Amino acid sequence: MRNGNTSHQVSIVIPCYNDESKLSQLLTQIDQLPSPPLEVIVVDAAASKSCQNLCLAHGAAWLAAEPCRGKQLLAGAAIARGDVLWFLHADVGLSDDPIDAIERVLENGAVGGYFKFKFDRPRTWQAGLLEPFIALRCRHGIPYGDQGLFMRKSAYQQAGGHAPWPLFEEVPLVNGLRQQGKFATLKEAIFVNPRRWQHDGWWRRTWENRKLALAFALGKQPNELAKRYRSHVTNFDYDKKEA
Repeated sequence: MRNGNTSHQVSIVIPCYNDESKLSQLLTQIDQLPSPPLEVIVVDAAASKSCQNLCLAHGAAWLAAEPCRGKQLLAGAAIARGDVLWFLHADVGLSDDPIDAIERVLENGAVGGYFKFKFDRPRTWQAGLLEPFIALRCRHGIPYGDQGLFMRKSAYQQAGGHAPWPLFEEVPLVNGLRQQGKFATLKEAIFVNPRRWQHDGWWRRTWENRKLALAFALGKQPNELAKRYRSHVTNFDYDKKEA
């Protein structure tokens, strides 16, 4: 997969853990982008044959890793060949031409950025109410990995990459990138799957996420918080965190 008329070569890195159905939809979307990436790297914490075969069918690289999202992202970035890294969760949906949007902000001098958070269908009134508050939190705090963080590879390396943690692995990275220059907010959306909010309850899931963020800010260790998070989440990925 190679870029068309863009001046940057974009490597997409996707951590996955037993989510082949959503991953298949995302890889299909990537295949159809008008500005394709240089490569797609899927880092599979389940090391499953079905995920490996799915990647083969879409021309994506497959890499097995231990089940820790920070370590998965580091492993994918380590083998990426592009000069721009774009990190995606397996269950997101993309806007029409996201790589062109990335290209524009990088050409304007940004070191990286993130996409506007928007809940995917089926939408409810709770989704419309939460989205402006998430945008405000991102502007004054940290946008999380479900918003399609992207950056120049050189800036990623200078910032030290992702922390090798199962939760909040993007926090030191984003802080390091902002120290280097502009970390842009795109007007284009990335569509976040609402299944966890629907399963746990919109307000309960949001409240639990905020409590985790506060505990992290107060010095709790990410591994400890990951265990706490798993105790509140059933039937979903081992370390998924949003909003």
